[in-house]
Amino acid sequence: MGPACFAACSGWEAFSMTRHKVMASAALALVMAVNGATFAFAEITPPAKAFAQPVGSDYFLADYTAYEAYLKTLAGQSDRMKLVDIGKSEEGRSQWMAIVSSPANLAKLDHYQTIARRMAKAEGVSRDEAVKLAAEGKAVVWIDAGMHANETVTSQGQIQVLHKMLTQTDPETMRLLDDVIILFAHDNPDGMELISDWYMRNPDPTKREFNSIPRLYQKYIGHDNNRDSFMAQMAETTNVNRQLFREWFPQIVYNQHQTAPNGMVVFVPPFRDPANYNYDPLVMTTLQEVGMAMHSRLVAEDKPGSSARSAAPYSTWHNGMERSIAYFHNSVGLLTEITGGPTPMPLNLVPDAQLPSNDRPMPAPPQMWHLQQTLDYQWSLNRAVLDYASRNRERLLFNIWKMGSNGIAKGSRDSWTLSPSKIDALKDAAKDKPFEGRGGSVDPTLYKTVLQAPALRDPRGYILPGDQADMPTVVAFLNALIKAGVDVEQADEAFTVAGKTYPAGSYVVKTAQAYRPHVMDMFEPQDHPHDTEYPGGPPKAPYDVTGYTLAYQMGVKFDRILDGFEAPTTRVPDLITVKPGQIRVLGNGSGKAGWLISHETNNSFTLTNRLLKAGASVQWLRDGGKAGKTSFGPGAIWVPASPAAQAVLTASVKDLGIDAHAVSSKPNGAALPLKPVRIGLIDVYGGSMPSGWNRWMFEKFEAPFQVVYPQRLNAGDLNKDFDVLVFADGVFPAPTGGPFRAGRGGPQPRAEDIPEEYRAWLGQVTDTRTLPQVAAFAKAGGTVIAIGGSTRLATALGAPVEVATARVENGELKALPTKELYIPGSVLRARVDNRQPLAYGLPDQVDVFFDRSPTFTLKSDATGVSRVSWFDSEAPLRSGWAVGQEKLKGSTAILDIDVGKGKLFAMGPEVTQRAQSYGTFKFLFNGLLYGPAIAATR
Repeated sequence: MGPACFAACSGWEAFSMTRHKVMASAALALVMAVNGATFAFAEITPPAKAFAQPVGSDYFLADYTAYEAYLKTLAGQSDRMKLVDIGKSEEGRSQWMAIVSSPANLAKLDHYQTIARRMAKAEGVSRDEAVKLAAEGKAVVWIDAGMHANETVTSQGQIQVLHKMLTQTDPETMRLLDDVIILFAHDNPDGMELISDWYMRNPDPTKREFNSIPRLYQKYIGHDNNRDSFMAQMAETTNVNRQLFREWFPQIVYNQHQTAPNGMVVFVPPFRDPANYNYDPLVMTTLQEVGMAMHSRLVAEDKPGSSARSAAPYSTWHNGMERSIAYFHNSVGLLTEITGGPTPMPLNLVPDAQLPSNDRPMPAPPQMWHLQQTLDYQWSLNRAVLDYASRNRERLLFNIWKMGSNGIAKGSRDSWTLSPSKIDALKDAAKDKPFEGRGGSVDPTLYKTVLQAPALRDPRGYILPGDQADMPTVVAFLNALIKAGVDVEQADEAFTVAGKTYPAGSYVVKTAQAYRPHVMDMFEPQDHPHDTEYPGGPPKAPYDVTGYTLAYQMGVKFDRILDGFEAPTTRVPDLITVKPGQIRVLGNGSGKAGWLISHETNNSFTLTNRLLKAGASVQWLRDGGKAGKTSFGPGAIWVPASPAAQAVLTASVKDLGIDAHAVSSKPNGAALPLKPVRIGLIDVYGGSMPSGWNRWMFEKFEAPFQVVYPQRLNAGDLNKDFDVLVFADGVFPAPTGGPFRAGRGGPQPRAEDIPEEYRAWLGQVTDTRTLPQVAAFAKAGGTVIAIGGSTRLATALGAPVEVATARVENGELKALPTKELYIPGSVLRARVDNRQPLAYGLPDQVDVFFDRSPTFTLKSDATGVSRVSWFDSEAPLRSGWAVGQEKLKGSTAILDIDVGKGKLFAMGPEVTQRAQSYGTFKFLFNGLLYGPAIAATR
C-alpha cells in the first residue's frame, strides 16, 4: 500500500504504517544488501542498529514487522542460523522459526531431525540402536516467545538472545551450539504487531500503554491461544504442533510468559500438584531437574527473585497448554512467568515473599524494575535450559526413546492407570480386611484384586465405527489427534473385534504408540483429586479446568478394546479428508419433490446456511421422515426441489460429507419453514474470548452474523437489524459472588484517547440501559441466546424460573458455597428431549461442559417455558471433578423460554466451550434458526 493511502486511511492505520517504515528501515536495507552477496559479514548486525531504538530500552517495543525483517537480516549474515516459515497466522503473517546451531550441525540438519523423530516415536528402534542414536544425535530444544502478546518481554528478549547466540564465541556458547539444535519460534505474530504498535502510538513515552487495546491480541481468542493445544483449531497452534510433534520432536519445550508472582521476579518450575496420571513419570522427574538447573543458574549469577511450586497456581494437569501438551508427548514442558515490561514498574515488597524457602530460594529486594533487567534474566534462563540440554544430550535423547518405548509396551500388554477414585476404592476394600502393619498400610493382596482388577485395565485401543451419524465430526476429532502426532489407522475392509463387526472405513487408534499418554487423555475421563486448601477445607481452585475428555466433548462414538486385537488397517498418512457425501436417488424414482437430509451432522448447519443464502426453501420436519429404508429423526431437514437448491446441494454434499436423499413426494407431517437470519454476536471493547470462539465457529459453519457492541444495543430498535442476539458466557454482566460468571468488565479508555474507528466499540452492557432494549427486542419477536453466565438474562427478563445453584442470603442471590457445590470445568452427562426443536439432531443423552455453570428450576406456576436438557442423576460427572454434584439432580441445564412474540434460549453449560464441544453445538445452531422461524408464525 503506497503513500496515497495516508489520505484515505485512518489515523491509526497511517501511524502504524509510518512506524513500520521507520522501525524496519535499517533491517530491510540490510536484507536488500544481503541479496546476491557472499554473506562474508564482518559483523552480525546488533539489535541497536536494526531497530528504531535499542531493544530493551524503557518505553520501547519492536513490532513484528521489524522483528521479521531482523530475522531475515540475521539469516543472511550468520552461518549459525536457518530461517523457516512454519505457516501463516490467522491474519496471514508468516510465522517464523529460527533454527540455531553450529554450522556443522546445520549442514546435517535432515540427519539430526531424522534421529530426533525416530527417538521420539520409538517405533522399530531397539534399545541398542537407541543407545547408538543417542550418542550420535543432538538435543533439540524449542524456545518460543510472544504467545500472549501483552506479555511483551518475551518477544523483545528473543531478539537479544538470538543475536548473542549468533555472535558469542565463549566456550559455553560454542559447546551449546555443538550439542544442541535450538528452535527459536514466535507463537503470535499478529498479537505482537497489535500490542507493540498500540503501545508506541503515543509520542509521550510516559503515557504509553497497551491495556486499552480494542480487541483480543489473537484474531479470535486472545489469551485462549494457550488453551488450544490439544484441539489445534487456530492456525498458529497448528503450525506449532506440526513442529513439536510431527517435524522436530524437541525433548524440551520452553514456553515463556509473564507475569511473576507479586514480589518475585520470575516463576520457574517445578509446579504444584496435581500431576496428570497418564504421562510417563520420567517426564516429571526430568522437569524437576531442568527447573532446578534454571533456579541454580539465577542464584549463581546473583539474580534473586525466582520462585516455584507453591508460589503460583500452575500445575501439570491440563493438556490444553503448549508446555503441558509436551508432557503427554514425553517432552519436558517448561513455563516461566517473569515480571517487567517496557514501562518501568515497581518490584513490590511482599513480607511473605521475603523469607527464603525451598520454593523461594533467594528473595529479591524491592526496587524499580526496568525492561533490560527482565531481558537479562531471560538470557540466563535460556542459557540454563540450553546448558542442561548440552550436558545431558544423550540422556535426553535416550529418555525420550525410553518413554516412547514404555508407551508402546504398555499399550501391548495388560496395564492399569491409577487415579484417585481407584485409590478410594482400595481404601474402602481395606476396611473389610484388617491388616497389621505399619500405619497406613493395607493388605497387599488388594493390589491385584482392586487396583489391577481385569475390568479396570487400560484399553489396548479404540475403534470408531465408520457408520456414525456425524462422520465429519469424527474426522475433526481424529484430525486433532493427528495434528498432535498421534498415529491413526483406517480399516480397508469390514472386520470383527470382540464379537462386534465394524464396517470398512472405521478408524482405529491403538495405545501401543509413543504418544500413548496423549491418546489416553483424549479418550479416557480425567479423574481429578479432591484438592482442598487444607484438610476438611474448601476446594482449591485448579489451574484452568479439571475434565476435558475430547471424545466426550465432541460426542464421537467409540469402543474401548481391553484385549489385544488386530484389524485390516492402513495408517493414515496425514490429515483426513471428510468422505464425500452424495445425492442419493432411491430405486427408479425421480426424486423430483426434493431432498431429505439428516439433522444429526453439525455440517447440516453449514448446508442450511448455504441454502438459505441462495434463496432456497428449507424446512424442519417435526416427526422426521423416511427415504426408502433410511429413517430420519425429529427435525429432519426437508429441501423442496428448486434450481437454487439443486445447485447448492450438488456443490456442497461432497465437501461437507452429507448425503441428500432425493424423494418423489414430500414427507407427511408438520414442517417448520426456516428463514434467512441476521445474527448479532455481542462483544465488548477489548474483546471477549467466549464471543471470539463463537465468531470463529460462525465463520467456520458459514453463519451470517455481525459483531455488535453495547452502544448499538443501547440505541434500541434492534429488530430492524437483527433476528438473533447471541450473548456468550460472561458477556452479560453479573454481580460478583453470585451464581453467574461476571465476565469481562472494568474501566475503558476515554473516546478521545483512542483512534476514531474504535470509539463505537466503547460502552458497557448494563441492566439499566441494555436490558430494556433486549427485552423489547425479544417481545417484538427477536431471539436471544444466552450461554453460561449470560443466562442471568433469564432471571433479569422475568422468566418463571429460579436458579438451582444459588440461594438468597440477606436479600441477595449468592452462589452455593464451594464446599457444597464446586464443579470447576468438567464434563457432565445430561438428559435431552430431542423432540424439541432446540434439540433436534441430538441424542437423548449428551455430555456437556460445565464450569461453575448455572442451572434452573421451573416455578410451580411456570408457563411458556420448556425444559430442553436437564440432569436426572445424582452422579452426572463423566470427567473431571465435581463437589456436590448430586445437587444438580432435577435441575434444568437448557431452557426454551417465550418472551412476548420472541424467544430466550438459556444454556447454562458452556455448549460452545473453546469450540471443542462439538457434541453440543447443535443447541446453539438450532437456536439461531428455530427462534426466528417460530417467531414468523406468531
